[in-house]
Amino acid sequence: MPPHDARVRVPYDELHSFVTRLFTERGVPLERAITAAAALCHGDLCGFDSHGVFNLTRLYLRLFATDRVDPAAEPETTTDLGACAVVDARRALGLWSASEAMDDAVARAGRYGIGLVSVRGATHFGCAGFHAARAAMHGMVGIIASNCGGQRIARPPFGALTMLGTNPLSVAAPALPDRPFVLDMSTTVVPTGKIRTAASSGEAIPEGWLADDAGNPVTDPAEFDRRNAHLRWLGGTPDNGVHKGFGLGLVVEILSALLPGAAFGPSPDALRGDGGPHGRDDDIGYFVLAIAPDLLREPGRFDLDAQTMFSTLLDCPSTDQEVRYPGWWEAERAAERLRNGVPIREHVHRELLELGLSGRQPVAGR
Repeated sequence: MPPHDARVRVPYDELHSFVTRLFTERGVPLERAITAAAALCHGDLCGFDSHGVFNLTRLYLRLFATDRVDPAAEPETTTDLGACAVVDARRALGLWSASEAMDDAVARAGRYGIGLVSVRGATHFGCAGFHAARAAMHGMVGIIASNCGGQRIARPPFGALTMLGTNPLSVAAPALPDRPFVLDMSTTVVPTGKIRTAASSGEAIPEGWLADDAGNPVTDPAEFDRRNAHLRWLGGTPDNGVHKGFGLGLVVEILSALLPGAAFGPSPDALRGDGGPHGRDDDIGYFVLAIAPDLLREPGRFDLDAQTMFSTLLDCPSTDQEVRYPGWWEAERAAERLRNGVPIREHVHRELLELGLSGRQPVAGR
């Protein structure tokens, strides 16, 4: 199938209202549906198509339809030590419950200088950076990580069976005005969503994302769901540091799953796999941390030093493209799309029309 990249520009407010309505129709309380819709639309707003409305029919509405999400769930704090807590999300929609966990961590950090909320019983939370950035809005450092519950997608280096998920993490902090630092990454080379968005549009992918059983690069993304290719860790190969990506994935598994008591990938069930992805992303765990710099040092000094640091980075002479930091281009893209509309892949837009979104004409490009 030849690549097709026609896009439809949808006003952000219209897209957000539409997704909010879909969530409220499925029983999510309005304020939480508003947060959840913002988290999902954040993907399209900032350029992460793989974590935007592409996942609406493929993931979130299916979770509701199969009762794997409880729209009326009320997370329960099972342990509260002041600066830290353990929360059972009770299958709440992760798009809002991860944000509420970060807000809880921020409130604790405001009292103690640091706030940790360790979550089990959770579901997929979308873009990690959306939730981490909530701490940066309060002048704090936010860190969030998530495992994939019992789902296994990636093999350990030299392993024949999948053991871990893509295990995303994000770190956010104040930087320059309206341009916070937001690192949002999977510990695999890319998340599975990037593979599937490319496959849905008939696009080839770069060498290094997928490999076959012999370690040869695979550039047809459809081979992943055909189970003929598997996802690589950051680093890709032993010579290029695959142990670092795999090690980061394990760090996320320890902090987000073992700490709160969530499901984890390398359980004995993993040994019954066939080499491909297996298991379900239920009982996901989150690691949610907020740090309040103004309680740890002279108020205001962190912000001043951060502005100096990030301004210096931007002043670095370039050899090609401008030097920028994680979060900068996403903020630029979001500002442009708030003005001009959010570009949605044409075939995804057709899916949204079938769900009740009002129509817009396709346009080429991004």
